[in-house]
Amino acid sequence: MTQPDARGQAGTRSDATRIEAAWDDPKLANILYHDWEAETYDEKWSISYDERCIKYARDRFARIAGTRGWPYRKALELGCGTGFFLLNLKQAGVLDEGHVTDISPKMVEVAKRNGERLGFRIEGRVADAEEIPYQDDTFDLVVGHAVLHHIPDVAQAMREVLRVLKPGGRFVFAGEPTEKGDWVARRLSRLTWWVTTRVTHLPPLKGSWARPKDELRASSEAAALEAVVDLHTFDPGELRALCEQAGAIEVRTVTEELTAAWFGWPVRTFECAVNPDRLGWRWATFAYQTWQRLAALDEKLLSRVVPDRFFYNILVTGVKPSG
Repeated sequence: MTQPDARGQAGTRSDATRIEAAWDDPKLANILYHDWEAETYDEKWSISYDERCIKYARDRFARIAGTRGWPYRKALELGCGTGFFLLNLKQAGVLDEGHVTDISPKMVEVAKRNGERLGFRIEGRVADAEEIPYQDDTFDLVVGHAVLHHIPDVAQAMREVLRVLKPGGRFVFAGEPTEKGDWVARRLSRLTWWVTTRVTHLPPLKGSWARPKDELRASSEAAALEAVVDLHTFDPGELRALCEQAGAIEVRTVTEELTAAWFGWPVRTFECAVNPDRLGWRWATFAYQTWQRLAALDEKLLSRVVPDRFFYNILVTGVKPSG
């Protein structure tokens, strides 16, 4: 089956030609990469729809936007991926009616399927975030997680967010990388990949710990395409200004994950580089609980003394004026 290209038309080129073209077309790259990742994305990023991720989504939302106004009646997730943020916020009681959009047709399919498994009927549309296919003043809430850094024209996307929000409606975006935090995380990940793939292929470990080379090759190809789909990092002050210029009021940013990111990114890279059969429940518990403790340390102590631009994640919220 052919997939839409970056303009929503059916693709007619071979996969190899389309992949080659994607290096110069970030929207096409996002379609190909996220279509490719859709069926395994939840597993890759340890995404779930149980209390662990419900709490994560609820806490992110409450930290940046508070708990007043819950539940929002009608909400849209922009760049929904597998529906992680909206579906877990719905389970947390943050919103009622849910809609999702993504430039990747496969991601929209998976998000709708995840919703059905949870007993929710959500509407899904394949859409470019720079041209949201809904009427003005449609939603009480627009959310997104790790999406803004994939959009070529973030300012245009924010104008669209404000357009489809009802007067007084709110947007919340989480999981956006800072410039300095991303610089550190990527280098830690590359070092972890280099060390792990070499150590696990040494004779004493190769039989039990090494991931097959064809799987490593596929992961390397995916990582290479990430260089095309990851378009931006953000400075907190500049992101606030961008949202205000789009027309938002009451704009606020918060940053999080300093030591948690220094731990989390190498752990995630290690998990991708080794035989997954060697990593069981104890490993998952250790990794998650350690990340939780470090995230708490970052929020309660280090955020008081370390400038916000050094943390990894930015959360941003704002409101559409009522006038």
